[in-house]
Amino acid sequence: MPDPTSASRGCRAGARAAMGLLAAALGGCATTSGGPHWGAGATAAPGWSRLRDAAVNAATDPRVWVPLAGAAALQVGDADREISDWAREHAPVFGSARSAEDWSDRLRIASAVAYAGTVLATAGSEDPGEWLADKTRGVLGGVGALALTSGAVLALKSTTGRERPNGEDDESFPSGNTATTAVLNQLSLRNLQSIEVGGGARRALALGLDGLTVATAWSRVEAGAHYPSDTLVSMAISHFIGMTVNDAFVAPRFGERLALGFTPMRGQGAVLTWSYTF
Repeated sequence: MPDPTSASRGCRAGARAAMGLLAAALGGCATTSGGPHWGAGATAAPGWSRLRDAAVNAATDPRVWVPLAGAAALQVGDADREISDWAREHAPVFGSARSAEDWSDRLRIASAVAYAGTVLATAGSEDPGEWLADKTRGVLGGVGALALTSGAVLALKSTTGRERPNGEDDESFPSGNTATTAVLNQLSLRNLQSIEVGGGARRALALGLDGLTVATAWSRVEAGAHYPSDTLVSMAISHFIGMTVNDAFVAPRFGERLALGFTPMRGQGAVLTWSYTF
Protein backbone atom coordinates (compact mmCIF):
# COMPACT_ATOMS: atom_id res chain seq x y z
CA MET A 1 0.00 0.00 0.00
CA PRO A 2 1.39 3.47 -0.84
CA ASP A 3 2.52 5.62 2.06
CA PRO A 4 -0.43 7.99 2.75
CA THR A 5 1.87 10.84 3.80
CA SER A 6 3.95 10.61 0.63
CA ALA A 7 0.85 10.25 -1.51
CA SER A 8 -0.74 13.28 0.14
CA ARG A 9 2.42 15.30 -0.45
CA GLY A 10 2.38 14.18 -4.06
CA CYS A 11 -1.22 15.26 -4.49
CA ARG A 12 -0.48 18.62 -2.87
CA ALA A 13 2.54 19.12 -5.11
CA GLY A 14 0.52 18.13 -8.14
CA ALA A 15 -2.21 20.64 -7.35
CA ARG A 16 0.35 23.40 -6.79
CA ALA A 17 2.12 22.49 -10.01
CA ALA A 18 -1.14 22.63 -11.95
CA MET A 19 -1.96 26.08 -10.56
CA GLY A 20 1.60 27.27 -11.09
CA LEU A 21 1.51 26.08 -14.68
CA LEU A 22 -1.79 27.86 -15.20
CA ALA A 23 -0.37 31.11 -13.82
CA ALA A 24 2.81 30.82 -15.88
CA ALA A 25 1.01 30.01 -19.12
CA LEU A 26 -1.62 32.69 -18.69
CA GLY A 27 0.74 35.29 -17.33
CA GLY A 28 2.02 36.16 -20.78
CA CYS A 29 -1.43 36.36 -22.34
CA ALA A 30 -2.76 39.85 -22.90
CA THR A 31 -6.41 40.76 -23.26
CA THR A 32 -5.94 42.94 -26.32
CA SER A 33 -8.09 43.92 -29.24
CA GLY A 34 -6.42 41.38 -31.53
CA GLY A 35 -8.59 38.42 -32.48
CA PRO A 36 -12.16 37.72 -31.42
CA HIS A 37 -13.19 39.02 -28.02
CA TRP A 38 -14.29 36.35 -25.57
CA GLY A 39 -17.89 36.91 -24.50
CA ALA A 40 -18.67 39.31 -27.34
CA GLY A 41 -20.71 36.64 -29.11
CA ALA A 42 -22.52 35.43 -25.99
CA THR A 43 -26.29 35.33 -26.35
CA ALA A 44 -29.33 34.31 -24.33
CA ALA A 45 -31.10 33.08 -27.47
CA PRO A 46 -28.72 30.94 -29.54
CA GLY A 47 -31.51 29.25 -31.50
CA TRP A 48 -32.52 25.60 -31.47
CA SER A 49 -30.13 24.65 -34.25
CA ARG A 50 -27.03 25.88 -32.41
CA LEU A 51 -28.27 24.44 -29.12
CA ARG A 52 -28.88 21.07 -30.76
CA ASP A 53 -25.46 21.01 -32.40
CA ALA A 54 -23.79 21.93 -29.12
CA ALA A 55 -25.68 19.20 -27.23
CA VAL A 56 -24.87 16.53 -29.84
CA ASN A 57 -21.21 17.54 -29.84
CA ALA A 58 -21.12 17.31 -26.05
CA ALA A 59 -22.91 13.96 -25.91
CA THR A 60 -20.35 12.37 -28.23
CA ASP A 61 -17.33 13.73 -26.34
CA PRO A 62 -15.30 11.12 -24.40
CA ARG A 63 -15.34 13.33 -21.31
CA VAL A 64 -19.08 12.61 -21.20
CA TRP A 65 -19.53 9.03 -22.33
CA VAL A 66 -16.36 7.49 -20.88
CA PRO A 67 -17.35 8.31 -17.25
CA LEU A 68 -20.87 7.03 -17.95
CA ALA A 69 -19.46 3.79 -19.34
CA GLY A 70 -17.22 3.49 -16.28
CA ALA A 71 -20.15 4.01 -13.91
CA ALA A 72 -22.13 1.33 -15.75
CA ALA A 73 -19.20 -1.11 -15.60
CA LEU A 74 -18.96 -0.66 -11.83
CA GLN A 75 -22.47 -2.04 -11.46
CA VAL A 76 -21.22 -5.49 -12.48
CA GLY A 77 -21.01 -7.60 -9.36
CA ASP A 78 -20.36 -5.40 -6.33
CA ALA A 79 -17.37 -3.48 -7.71
CA ASP A 80 -18.77 -0.06 -6.83
CA ARG A 81 -19.13 -0.89 -3.13
CA GLU A 82 -15.90 -2.90 -2.95
CA ILE A 83 -13.81 -0.03 -4.34
CA SER A 84 -15.55 2.38 -1.99
CA ASP A 85 -14.87 0.19 1.04
CA TRP A 86 -11.22 -0.26 0.03
CA ALA A 87 -10.70 3.47 -0.51
CA ARG A 88 -12.26 4.35 2.85
CA GLU A 89 -10.19 1.76 4.70
CA HIS A 90 -6.80 2.45 3.09
CA ALA A 91 -7.07 6.11 1.96
CA PRO A 92 -4.07 5.57 -0.37
CA VAL A 93 -3.93 9.12 -1.72
CA PHE A 94 -5.17 11.51 0.97
CA GLY A 95 -4.29 9.52 4.09
CA SER A 96 -7.63 9.80 5.89
CA ALA A 97 -11.29 10.57 5.34
CA ARG A 98 -10.89 13.99 7.00
CA SER A 99 -7.91 14.87 4.83
CA ALA A 100 -9.81 13.77 1.72
CA GLU A 101 -12.75 15.97 2.75
CA ASP A 102 -10.45 18.97 3.20
CA TRP A 103 -8.73 18.33 -0.11
CA SER A 104 -12.01 18.14 -2.00
CA ASP A 105 -12.74 21.70 -0.85
CA ARG A 106 -9.26 22.89 -1.81
CA LEU A 107 -9.48 21.34 -5.25
CA ARG A 108 -12.88 22.89 -5.82
CA ILE A 109 -11.47 26.30 -4.92
CA ALA A 110 -8.50 25.68 -7.23
CA SER A 111 -10.93 24.96 -10.07
CA ALA A 112 -12.79 28.22 -9.39
CA VAL A 113 -9.48 30.10 -9.44
CA ALA A 114 -8.52 28.39 -12.69
CA TYR A 115 -11.83 29.39 -14.28
CA ALA A 116 -11.39 33.00 -13.18
CA GLY A 117 -7.84 32.97 -14.53
CA THR A 118 -8.91 31.70 -17.94
CA VAL A 119 -11.70 34.27 -18.13
CA LEU A 120 -9.25 37.11 -17.44
CA ALA A 121 -6.71 35.71 -19.90
CA THR A 122 -9.10 35.46 -22.86
CA ALA A 123 -8.82 38.07 -25.60
CA GLY A 124 -10.74 41.25 -24.86
CA SER A 125 -11.26 44.77 -26.08
CA GLU A 126 -8.88 47.60 -25.24
CA ASP A 127 -11.93 49.71 -24.37
CA PRO A 128 -12.61 49.19 -20.62
CA GLY A 129 -16.38 49.45 -20.98
CA GLU A 130 -16.55 46.98 -23.84
CA TRP A 131 -14.07 44.66 -22.09
CA LEU A 132 -16.23 44.58 -18.96
CA ALA A 133 -19.44 44.07 -20.92
CA ASP A 134 -17.99 41.16 -22.90
CA LYS A 135 -16.52 39.48 -19.83
CA THR A 136 -19.78 39.90 -17.96
CA ARG A 137 -21.77 38.25 -20.74
CA GLY A 138 -19.35 35.36 -20.87
CA VAL A 139 -19.29 34.88 -17.09
CA LEU A 140 -23.09 34.92 -16.97
CA GLY A 141 -22.98 31.94 -19.30
CA GLY A 142 -20.64 30.20 -16.86
CA VAL A 143 -22.94 31.03 -13.96
CA GLY A 144 -25.81 29.54 -15.96
CA ALA A 145 -23.84 26.33 -16.48
CA LEU A 146 -23.12 26.15 -12.74
CA ALA A 147 -26.78 26.73 -11.91
CA LEU A 148 -27.95 24.05 -14.34
CA THR A 149 -25.41 21.60 -12.95
CA SER A 150 -26.45 22.29 -9.36
CA GLY A 151 -30.11 21.91 -10.29
CA ALA A 152 -29.49 18.58 -12.00
CA VAL A 153 -27.48 17.30 -9.02
CA LEU A 154 -30.12 18.33 -6.48
CA ALA A 155 -32.91 16.81 -8.56
CA LEU A 156 -31.09 13.49 -8.83
CA LYS A 157 -30.21 13.45 -5.13
CA SER A 158 -33.84 13.91 -4.11
CA THR A 159 -35.06 11.38 -6.68
CA THR A 160 -32.60 8.55 -6.08
CA GLY A 161 -32.09 8.82 -2.32
CA ARG A 162 -28.95 6.69 -2.35
CA GLU A 163 -27.32 6.30 1.06
CA ARG A 164 -23.72 7.50 1.36
CA PRO A 165 -21.02 4.89 2.02
CA ASN A 166 -20.44 6.40 5.48
CA GLY A 167 -24.17 6.28 6.22
CA GLU A 168 -24.35 10.03 6.89
CA ASP A 169 -27.48 10.63 4.79
CA ASP A 170 -29.21 9.55 1.57
CA GLU A 171 -27.68 12.13 -0.79
CA SER A 172 -24.86 10.05 -2.25
CA PHE A 173 -25.92 10.14 -5.91
CA PRO A 174 -24.51 12.16 -7.59
CA SER A 175 -21.55 14.06 -6.09
CA GLY A 176 -22.09 17.80 -5.78
CA ASN A 177 -18.42 18.63 -5.12
CA THR A 178 -17.30 16.64 -8.14
CA ALA A 179 -20.00 18.21 -10.31
CA THR A 180 -19.00 21.76 -9.36
CA THR A 181 -15.32 21.11 -9.97
CA ALA A 182 -15.96 19.32 -13.25
CA VAL A 183 -18.18 22.01 -14.76
CA LEU A 184 -15.72 24.76 -13.78
CA ASN A 185 -12.85 22.83 -15.32
CA GLN A 186 -14.86 22.12 -18.47
CA LEU A 187 -15.61 25.84 -18.86
CA SER A 188 -11.89 26.54 -18.34
CA LEU A 189 -11.03 23.99 -21.04
CA ARG A 190 -13.35 25.80 -23.41
CA ASN A 191 -11.86 29.17 -22.46
CA LEU A 192 -8.41 27.90 -23.41
CA GLN A 193 -9.57 27.97 -27.03
CA SER A 194 -9.75 31.77 -26.79
CA ILE A 195 -6.27 32.12 -25.32
CA GLU A 196 -3.10 32.26 -27.38
CA VAL A 197 -0.81 29.63 -25.86
CA GLY A 198 1.49 27.08 -27.44
CA GLY A 199 0.22 23.60 -28.22
CA GLY A 200 2.40 22.01 -25.54
CA ALA A 201 1.25 24.44 -22.86
CA ARG A 202 -2.36 24.00 -23.93
CA ARG A 203 -2.12 20.23 -23.60
CA ALA A 204 -0.44 20.53 -20.21
CA LEU A 205 -3.13 22.91 -18.98
CA ALA A 206 -5.87 20.60 -20.24
CA LEU A 207 -4.30 17.65 -18.45
CA GLY A 208 -3.97 19.73 -15.29
CA LEU A 209 -7.64 20.70 -15.38
CA ASP A 210 -8.71 17.11 -15.97
CA GLY A 211 -6.42 16.12 -13.10
CA LEU A 212 -8.21 18.51 -10.76
CA THR A 213 -11.53 16.90 -11.68
CA VAL A 214 -10.29 13.34 -11.19
CA ALA A 215 -8.56 14.22 -7.91
CA THR A 216 -11.75 15.81 -6.58
CA ALA A 217 -13.79 12.77 -7.58
CA TRP A 218 -11.40 10.39 -5.83
CA SER A 219 -11.23 12.58 -2.72
CA ARG A 220 -15.00 12.19 -2.34
CA VAL A 221 -14.63 8.42 -2.53
CA GLU A 222 -11.86 8.31 0.08
CA ALA A 223 -13.90 10.63 2.29
CA GLY A 224 -16.69 8.03 2.31
CA ALA A 225 -19.14 10.58 0.93
CA HIS A 226 -19.71 8.88 -2.44
CA TYR A 227 -19.33 5.65 -4.37
CA PRO A 228 -17.08 5.80 -7.46
CA SER A 229 -20.11 5.64 -9.78
CA ASP A 230 -21.60 8.71 -8.05
CA THR A 231 -18.57 10.78 -8.99
CA LEU A 232 -18.30 9.37 -12.52
CA VAL A 233 -21.91 10.27 -13.31
CA SER A 234 -21.30 13.73 -11.83
CA MET A 235 -18.35 14.22 -14.17
CA ALA A 236 -20.43 13.19 -17.19
CA ILE A 237 -23.33 15.50 -16.29
CA SER A 238 -21.05 18.46 -15.64
CA HIS A 239 -18.99 18.03 -18.79
CA PHE A 240 -22.15 17.75 -20.87
CA ILE A 241 -23.72 20.87 -19.39
CA GLY A 242 -20.48 22.85 -19.50
CA MET A 243 -19.80 22.01 -23.15
CA THR A 244 -23.38 22.58 -24.25
CA VAL A 245 -23.82 25.92 -22.48
CA ASN A 246 -20.44 27.24 -23.60
CA ASP A 247 -20.77 26.19 -27.24
CA ALA A 248 -24.37 27.35 -27.56
CA PHE A 249 -24.53 30.47 -25.39
CA VAL A 250 -20.98 31.76 -24.76
CA ALA A 251 -18.54 30.91 -27.56
CA PRO A 252 -20.26 29.47 -30.68
CA ARG A 253 -17.38 27.38 -31.91
CA PHE A 254 -16.01 23.95 -31.07
CA GLY A 255 -12.38 23.92 -30.03
CA GLU A 256 -10.23 21.27 -28.44
CA ARG A 257 -11.63 17.79 -28.94
CA LEU A 258 -10.51 14.38 -27.78
CA ALA A 259 -11.84 11.69 -30.11
CA LEU A 260 -11.65 7.92 -29.94
CA GLY A 261 -12.29 5.52 -32.81
CA PHE A 262 -12.92 1.77 -32.88
CA THR A 263 -12.73 -0.03 -36.24
CA PRO A 264 -13.35 -3.81 -36.44
CA MET A 265 -10.97 -5.67 -38.77
CA ARG A 266 -12.34 -8.84 -40.35
CA GLY A 267 -10.39 -11.78 -38.98
CA GLN A 268 -7.75 -9.47 -37.46
CA GLY A 269 -9.31 -8.04 -34.32
CA ALA A 270 -9.86 -4.28 -34.25
CA VAL A 271 -8.02 -0.98 -34.45
CA LEU A 272 -8.37 1.62 -31.69
CA THR A 273 -7.41 5.17 -32.66
CA TRP A 274 -7.42 8.46 -30.81
CA SER A 275 -6.87 12.08 -31.76
CA TYR A 276 -6.56 15.32 -29.83
CA THR A 277 -7.24 18.46 -31.84
CA PHE A 278 -7.09 22.17 -31.01
